[in-house]
Amino acid sequence: MQTVRHASRAYQSAATHRSQREQEADVFRHAIGALKSARNAGSIPRSRALADNRRLWLTVSDLMHDPESGLPTELRASIVSVSIAVQREMDRERPNFEFLIDINQNFVEGLTDQR
Repeated sequence: MQTVRHASRAYQSAATHRSQREQEADVFRHAIGALKSARNAGSIPRSRALADNRRLWLTVSDLMHDPESGLPTELRASIVSVSIAVQREMDRERPNFEFLIDINQNFVEGLTDQR
């Protein structure tokens, strides 16, 4: 129980010193790591990585449909289009993991102004 409290405090401390965009980039980084680890692994790790990535992109899409979003309409529409392409790729019998990793990496770069 003590470890959980320490981890919770560490997360809260880290979260207060990092921007929301950096925290969002970390979610994409986590998905990238899982996809990279799973791309040459067995069916269970691949399925798990794809399911996590699917949840990420469904959430992103849902957020883009929120009228309270502060993003410009054109940008939100573009992100929804990317989300649809990602979902379509993950629905394939053999998804292209490199494509999925590249898309996620592009979002990390956009969120952290690495371009």
